[in-house]
Amino acid sequence: MGELVLASTSRYRRELLERLGTPFECVAPEFDEATARKETSPIALARALANGKAAAVAKLHKKAIVVGCDQVVALGEEILGKPGSADAAKAQLQKLAGQAHMLITAVSVQKGSDVEEFVDVTTLRMRKLDKKEIDRYVERDQPTDCAGAYKIERAGIALFDKIEGEDHTAIVGLPLLKLAAILRKLGLQVP
Repeated sequence: MGELVLASTSRYRRELLERLGTPFECVAPEFDEATARKETSPIALARALANGKAAAVAKLHKKAIVVGCDQVVALGEEILGKPGSADAAKAQLQKLAGQAHMLITAVSVQKGSDVEEFVDVTTLRMRKLDKKEIDRYVERDQPTDCAGAYKIERAGIALFDKIEGEDHTAIVGLPLLKLAAILRKLGLQVP
């Protein structure tokens, strides 16, 4: 068992964590998200999901440093999940077009009974989009597995006219700036 475990099977988070050059394992968290989804605040929901995932994996890997993470897209207080289909992705993009929304990324790092957590909030303003642009984009990136229905690391960047945040890696799924600092503090060698 490695010293660092990512409580996720997300390829996006795996690829981001690989950038730090520290060996790790990915473990799917066995966590019932239904309880956490009772949270009505977008930030509280993201935190509950990240903590729940990290805690579920930490129970099984007691000596490891476990990183749990989750993202919530909020348009005001409305929470937008992963669309799951092309039609649902188009509907989300139509709703977000011309609007500013928040991408809330919560991280929970657990080692034994020690827990460090943080939340990164990025504000993104999507430009106005017409139906043809939305259809073309969904066909190209197929963003059905991404909350908000966009892949900003791909062609989705062209959907926006303004992005304000502290760490661009948070948008893809794992804020590396603060995470790297926490991992160094816990004794891992992070370049």
